[in-house]
This record gives sequence, structure tokens and C-alpha cells, in this order.
Amino acid sequence: MSLDLDNIVAIDVHTHAEEPCNHARDDGYNEFQQGMAAYFKNPAGHQGMLPSVEETAAYYRERRIAAVIFPVDAERETGFHRYSNEEVAEICAANDDILIPFASIDPWKGRMAAREARRLIRDHGVRGFKFHPTYQGFWPNDRMAYPFYEVLEEEGVVALFHTGQTGVGSGMRGGMGMRLKYSNPMTIDDIAVDFPDLRIIMAHPSFPWQEEALAVAQHKANVYIDLSGWSPKYFPEILVKYANSLLKKKMLFGSDWPAITPDRWLADFENAPFRDEVRPLILKDNARRLLNL
Repeated sequence: MSLDLDNIVAIDVHTHAEEPCNHARDDGYNEFQQGMAAYFKNPAGHQGMLPSVEETAAYYRERRIAAVIFPVDAERETGFHRYSNEEVAEICAANDDILIPFASIDPWKGRMAAREARRLIRDHGVRGFKFHPTYQGFWPNDRMAYPFYEVLEEEGVVALFHTGQTGVGSGMRGGMGMRLKYSNPMTIDDIAVDFPDLRIIMAHPSFPWQEEALAVAQHKANVYIDLSGWSPKYFPEILVKYANSLLKKKMLFGSDWPAITPDRWLADFENAPFRDEVRPLILKDNARRLLNL
């Protein structure tokens, strides 16, 4: 079975494989997830009941929402073992009526990251890669990551970058060592220039750099914004203004599952001041075009 877009009501471009699928939880991982749960007011993290990838597929299938899903490789910065990209991709393949596989490789792995990325794309059908500059501790425009980006551009897959404030480490001692500066969206501008054929998504309303993100997305044809990680009722006025006008074909629905559920996001989206003609673009049409579905 494959994705039936006529039966799909929305495409969530930002969901996480948070529960380790290939090893036990590392020391400190429970505390990390509890901090995330407190930030997002998500009881699942407090109770240690984060969904598996298979449970995520069932949840989204019931709602007829397709989901881009990925782990995050931040072994260097956190000491937490990464999840298996291959295993996530295999589960996606078994649930390809609803899940779209992305992967994550720490860009500090250099040419090793580039080789792994090409193999994941060609052998496992991975459609894009998630980067979290704060969690992975790097400037997105650092040249050490360029061999990795070259592969993504050559293979025609998507690069999705976290931008702005993050729930990772929020309220924890020293912010768990996370440095917010790395997630300023203006660094994405360099990548968009140097890799003009690489399709790029800037994830989240980019507090406190929202206007920088809007400027980059407006100026660079290959850059999009996903609206995950925030309830739409908290979106900055200028973000909604641009979504309703200049960037209406560049905005994408994303929830940040399991931190924020699509049920919550979509309910608040209904009451947010988006134009009727823009809503289907955000929920499905823009992602369908961007992902070449």
C-alpha cells in the first residue's frame, strides 16, 4: 500500500521518533524528556509513555494525516545514543500509506555523514534529513557540513532545520548545555545561496528571530517554513500576515508530535485568522508540491 493523497486530509511535515527503537534509554534521557514535557505541557513525557513509530503510524492513520517522521542524531552534544535511521525507515516502509521517512545524521560526522546519507536515500527511500543546530551544536553555514548538503542537493531530498527557541533543555540547569545562538534562521540564508537547488524547510515560528526567517523565506525561492512546535493561537501577528499573503505557498503544517499533537494544533488552527483559501495550502498542497508526492 502507498500514500493515497486523495484520502489524506493533511500532511504533517514535522513529527519525531522519540522512543528509542534499537536500544534502551540512556542515563539522563528520562530527565531530558521530563524537561521537554514540562515545556510543552505534554503528560506523555512525564509518564514515560512516548509513542513508538508504529503507534505514531496508527494515530495518524486514524486521522487520515500523512506524517514526515525522523529521529535526531545528537550523540556528540548529548551523549545519548542515536536511534537507528535504518530501523525508522523500515518501519516507515511497512506503513508507507501514512509515514514519510526522513533521517538524521550529526553533521559533525563530515564525509561519513555524506556517505551515510547517500546510502539511506538510495537503499532506504529516505526523503529528507532533519538538522537541529542547537541540539547538535553547530552553525548551519559551517563549511564542515557542506559535503553533507552537496549529497542532499544532488539526490533531490529535503533539508529541514530547526530554527529559533527550543524546548530542548528549557528550564534545565545550564539549558542542558544547549546554545540558542546556533538556531538563528539567518544562517540558513547562506545555505540557500550556496545550494540553490536544495529544498530547505525552516522549522517552527523562529522566536526571537521571526522577521529574519520571513525575510529568508521570501527572498530565497528554495526556502519554506513549517509551523510546528507552537499552537497557532500563539503565532506572531507578522507570521500570520505573511502566511496569508507573500508566503502563502511557502508555509507548511507541522505539529512537533509527540510534544504537540495534531489534534491540538488543528483545533487551534481552526480559530486562527488564516484566510480560507490559504488553509488548504498550509495543510496539504504546499507539502505535496515540496515533497514531490
